Amino acid sequence: MADIESLYRKEGDVVLIEIQLSSVLQLFNSYDPAPFHEKELDSAAEHYIVDTVKDFSRKTQFRIIVYLPPELAESERAHHIPEAIRNHFAYRVLVQDRKFRERFRHGRWALLTGLTFLAIALLARQELPPYIESQLLADIVADALLIIGWAAMWEPITVLLYELWPMIRQKQVYEKLSTMPIEIRPRA
Repeated sequence: MADIESLYRKEGDVVLIEIQLSSVLQLFNSYDPAPFHEKELDSAAEHYIVDTVKDFSRKTQFRIIVYLPPELAESERAHHIPEAIRNHFAYRVLVQDRKFRERFRHGRWALLTGLTFLAIALLARQELPPYIESQLLADIVADALLIIGWAAMWEPITVLLYELWPMIRQKQVYEKLSTMPIEIRPRA
């Protein structure tokens, strides 16, 4: 199978993310009422750009090339495309940062709750067996409390150890895209 880099054209060491358009508006979400240079990118265009960046190592340099028909390539709207793309990804950085902070806050709260519940379960595990006459039942209750206590730690461990890293990576991709060189070229 071909290397992923062989699927993209390069100029020097820079990988080109090439987008062919027949109209400037194709690049943007048609339902977004914002002014042109603040419009949200079309979801297919955004996914294509983001997925391309994710396919390569973090050190890879990119340039977005937007090809337009020659009569549109020099238009006023075409000149605003680079700013609009950067604005879109700068906004995505802010959204991703907010999501990260919310999830991190949830993880901290879940950790506090989980540790409190674990402490209560461990304390109950130590204190309850003398009040239970059957040793078998006392062992079952003690083990059940231990399992329940550790199960309460599942959510904070999942959030703090596994869910936050993909969010950090996504923010890094958006940050890279928000400062990436973008060119408008006439389509041949």
